[in-house]
Amino acid sequence: MSERLETLKKARARMIEERDVHAKVLAAPFDRDKAERARNKFIEIQMLVDALDRALSGEEVILPKG
Repeated sequence: MSERLETLKKARARMIEERDVHAKVLAAPFDRDKAERARNKFIEIQMLVDALDRALSGEEVILPKG
């Protein structure tokens, strides 16, 4: 596996961990200020995860299998 692909996978895993932190805040009893910040960060991180998924897909297309 290429170093670039491995880096993208690690970055994606890290962002999933970060997203989970904000999801826990959203699942907790409602606190307007915390929920608003968590919602915005959750959306921002999810957009980054989606971008990483696209980058991973692109890498898998260009890398030879095997």
